[in-house]
Amino acid sequence: MKLLVVCLGNICRSPMGEGALRARIAQERLDWISVDSAGTSGWHAGEPPDRRAVACARRHGVDISSLRGRQLRREDFFDFDYILCADHDNLAEARALAPEHARERAVLWLPWAGIAGATVVPDPYYGGQEDFEQSWALVDAAARATVQRLLRRDDSGIIPT
Repeated sequence: MKLLVVCLGNICRSPMGEGALRARIAQERLDWISVDSAGTSGWHAGEPPDRRAVACARRHGVDISSLRGRQLRREDFFDFDYILCADHDNLAEARALAPEHARERAVLWLPWAGIAGATVVPDPYYGGQEDFEQSWALVDAAARATVQRLLRRDDSGIIPT
């Protein structure tokens, strides 16, 4: 199973989401799930995550400092099972880029994961620490729910105990 977390610039929400997912996947020892992140824009390609995102993730025990931004590519729809989008704009951009047969792979991450009461991860870029904490809380909840969803899938490769 391959998951791609997508936001606008790939320096705040999606690297935090990638980090949260990697942490939850490692915690459950689910080595059959791989994760990456990308942005719908190429503004920050090759750059590390925003220093505030790095600090926020670090406060929660996750190191995302080695991640580097990249832009979402059409090929990603052939390489990944799900494109987990942070908000409606990211979803629209991703689906516009997708080959027609693969558009359904792009989903709003929070509803897809089963997070009640929230549909988008707000962009903390123009905010302060509290905005990054709010985004972290949502991506971490989505990461936990994503792992649980994949563990429940009949075709997940996990044999029930």
